Amino acid sequence: MVVLGPALFLLAALAAVVWGLAYGGGAKALIVSDPGPVVMWGVPIARLALNLSASVTIGALVLAAWAASRKQPEFERAMTIASSGAAAWVVSTFAAAFLTYLQISNAAFSFDAAFGQGLLFFFTSLELGQAWVLAVGMVLVLSIVVFASRSAWMVGLSAAFSFFCLWPLGAQGHAAGAANHETVVGGITLHYMGAALWLGGLLVVAILAPRLPDVRRLAVLERYSTLALIAFIVVAASGVVASVANIGSFAELVTPYGVIVIVKAVVLIVLGFIGWAQRRGLINRMRAAVEQGASTRKPLVWLVSLELAFMGIASGAAAALGRTPSPVTEVTADQLASPSPAQLLTGDPLPPEFEPFRLLTEWRLDPMWTTLCLFALFFYIAGVLRLRRRGDEWPLGRTISFVLGILILLYLVNGSLIVYGKFVFSFHMTQHMFLTMLVPIMFVLSAPMTLLLRAVHARHDGSMGTREWALKFVHSKWAKFFSHPIVSAVVFAGSLLVFYYTPLFRWAVTDHVGHMWMIADFLIVGYLFANALIGIDPIGTRAPYPMRLIALVLVMTFHAFFGLSIMSGTGLLLADWYGAMGRPWGADAITDQQIGGAIAWGVGEVPTVILAMLVAFSWSRSDDREAKRRDRKADRDGDAELEAYNAQLKVMADRTAALEKRKQDRREQEAQLERDAEQGAKQ
Repeated sequence: MVVLGPALFLLAALAAVVWGLAYGGGAKALIVSDPGPVVMWGVPIARLALNLSASVTIGALVLAAWAASRKQPEFERAMTIASSGAAAWVVSTFAAAFLTYLQISNAAFSFDAAFGQGLLFFFTSLELGQAWVLAVGMVLVLSIVVFASRSAWMVGLSAAFSFFCLWPLGAQGHAAGAANHETVVGGITLHYMGAALWLGGLLVVAILAPRLPDVRRLAVLERYSTLALIAFIVVAASGVVASVANIGSFAELVTPYGVIVIVKAVVLIVLGFIGWAQRRGLINRMRAAVEQGASTRKPLVWLVSLELAFMGIASGAAAALGRTPSPVTEVTADQLASPSPAQLLTGDPLPPEFEPFRLLTEWRLDPMWTTLCLFALFFYIAGVLRLRRRGDEWPLGRTISFVLGILILLYLVNGSLIVYGKFVFSFHMTQHMFLTMLVPIMFVLSAPMTLLLRAVHARHDGSMGTREWALKFVHSKWAKFFSHPIVSAVVFAGSLLVFYYTPLFRWAVTDHVGHMWMIADFLIVGYLFANALIGIDPIGTRAPYPMRLIALVLVMTFHAFFGLSIMSGTGLLLADWYGAMGRPWGADAITDQQIGGAIAWGVGEVPTVILAMLVAFSWSRSDDREAKRRDRKADRDGDAELEAYNAQLKVMADRTAALEKRKQDRREQEAQLERDAEQGAKQ
C-alpha cells in the first residue's frame, strides 16, 4: 500500500488534469499573448504539485498532533513526512508563482535586467504577485518550524498554521474588486482546507499503515475516519458555494467548466460512499480481526487505494478547473460603466437605505464562520446527548445559553449588521459590542470546556486527543495568566485602543483576512474577560470576588471614556473609507461616527451591568455553598472544627486570665512594699 495507493493517486491525477485541460481549453494557445505550451501546461501541473505537497504536509501534521502516539515510531514518521511535504510545498509554491508570472506577462525567461525588473514589479506591486510572495513566505516559515521542533505545542500550532497557509491561494480564486469577494474567497479557502485534510490524511495513512502494528493501525484509521467525515462535509458545502459563484445558471452546467464541476461532484459522491463503507464495514472488520489476532493489513489496502484513485481524479480535475474559463465573467468595480464610490472602495454595491425591517432582509454569507458555528453547535449538542445516554445530567440552561450564543453569532457574521457595517461606522460598532460583550457571556455561561472534559473519552496510548489538548490548554501558564481579572481587563481595554487607533482598523475593514481576524479577536478578548469574572470552566485560577469587581469597574470606566471620546471627537476615523462612500441616505459620516460612540457607551454598558449582576450572584452563591459545606462538615464530625475553635479561645482566655492575675499579684506586692516603706519612714 505504500506504493500502490500513492501511485494510483498520481496516475489518476495526471490523467484527470490532462483530460481537464484538453476538454476545458485550459492549455489552448492564447490568441493575443501565448506564453507557450511549457507554461500553459506547467501552471496547472505546478498547482497540482502544490496541492499535493500542501495536502501531505497538512495531513501529516494533523495526524501527528491528533492521532499518532508520541510513544510510538509512528509520530516521528509522520513528522518526517510533514517535513518532506513542507519542503516540497515551498518549492512547488515558488514554481507556481514563477510560472504564473510567465503566463500573465508573456515574457520569455532570460537573465537580462528587463526580465528581472518585470519579475520584481510583479511580486512587489501587483496584488496577485504579493499573494504569491505571502504564500511562499508563510510556507517557508512553516517548513522551518516543522523541521526544527517536535514539542507538542509546536506540532499543534504548526498543524493549525498549515491551514492558514492556504489562504493566499484561496484569495487568488476570485478578483478582489468583484462583488461577493469575501463569500467566494471564504468558500474557496474552506474547500482547499477540507480537501487538503482529507487527501493528505489518506496519503499519510497509506504510507504509515503498512508499518504499524495491527492495534495501532486500527486506532489511526478510526481517528482519520472521523477527520475524513468532517472534511467531506466541509468540501461538499464549500464546493457548492464556489460553484454557485462560477456557474450562473443550470444551462451553464453543459459548458466545459460545468462538465468538469459535475465530474468533481460525482467523484465526491463516490468518495462519500467509500468513506461510509470504510466507517461501517472496514473498521468493524478490522476491529474483529484485532480481537481474533488476525492481520488487518489486507482489508485496508484495496479500499484505501481505490479511494486515493478517485481522489486523484478530483485533484486533477480541480487543477484543470483553475485554468478553465468560467462561464460567469468576473466584473470588478473599475470595469463598470458608472461605478459608485462604494463599489470602487468595496467592490459591492451600496445596500438600500436602512429601515428596521432590513435587519431581516439583508444577508451576506460568511462560509468560514458559518461552518465553525455549525460544527460547534453540533459537537456541543452531541456532547450533551452523550452525557445523557451515560446517565449524567447537564443543566438545560447551559445548553440554551450556548445555542443562543451560536445563533446570535451566526446572525452577526451573516446578517444586516455586517452588510451595513462595511459602509456605515455605527453598524460596525454595534456588531463590535455584540461580539465583545454579549456572545462571550453566552459562551462562558454554557461551560463548553467542562462539557468537553466530561463527554470526551480520555486516551491512554500516548496520543493527544481532543480531551488531552483541552487539558494541556487548561493547565498551561498562559491560561492561568490570562484568566486573572486584572490581566483580562487590561487586555480588554487595551484591545480597543490598539484596534481603533492603529492601522489594524483599516486592515480589518478593508481586507477580508483582517475582517476574519477582527471577529476572532473580539470574541477571544470578550471571552477572556467574561471567563475571568463569571467563568464555570476550570481554566486557570479563580481570583477573589472583590478583585473581580475591581476589574469590572475599571473596564466600565474605560468603556465609558472610550465611547465618550468617539462621541465628542471631530476627527473622522478612516475618512477615506467611511467618509467617501457617497451614501445618499442616513447621517453624514462624522455624525454617524458620533452615533457609533454613543452605541459603544450606552449599548456596551448594558452587558457590563449584566456582568456585574452575575458576579454578585456568583459571589452570593459561593458564600452559600461555603456555609453549606461547613454545615455538612459539622454534621459529619460533630462540629469538631467549632469545638476546636472554642477550645482554642478558652486556652487563650485562660492564658489572658493567668496573665492578668500575675499582673494583679505584682501590683499588690508593689503596693505592699510601698506601704512597708512608708511605715519604716514614719518610725
